[in-house]
Amino acid sequence: MNPILPNEEIRITDGSHVALHFEVSLMSGEVIDSTFGLDTPVTLTIGDGSLLEGFEKVLINLKAGDTRTAHLPPEQAFGVWNADNVQSFAKAQFALSEPNPTKGMMMEFTDKGKNTLTGVISEVNEDTVKVDFNHPLAGQDVLFKVQIFKVTPKGEHALQLR
Repeated sequence: MNPILPNEEIRITDGSHVALHFEVSLMSGEVIDSTFGLDTPVTLTIGDGSLLEGFEKVLINLKAGDTRTAHLPPEQAFGVWNADNVQSFAKAQFALSEPNPTKGMMMEFTDKGKNTLTGVISEVNEDTVKVDFNHPLAGQDVLFKVQIFKVTPKGEHALQLR
């Protein structure tokens, strides 16, 4: 039988339920996403796919009360930019859905497997449109800042902040 540990001693492991605030920013300091302005921390389960693996690795072994800022290279964040993820389409293919595609416009596409993909128009020519399917932050180093409020071990009841 495991003794009941105070929450300050419970470490984050795979399957833990965690209440936290986080911030993702570029190396320039530009904040991409942050929950620090929210009244209530967000909750997630480690390993459920709601957070990128590189971000989850930063959380492993932290406990309630911990804060951490980690530099993540592209391979551990949103991926390396890949030229193969830029595709050219005939401009005529856009006639019904978006008759005037412009550079920087985000659009949803459906692949052969009926999956939805988001792409950013990177170039518009007379007859062709290039679409970049890389994540918009691909190739970017990021800073990931976290503050842990509560850790509930795998298998225990959902989080309740008090």
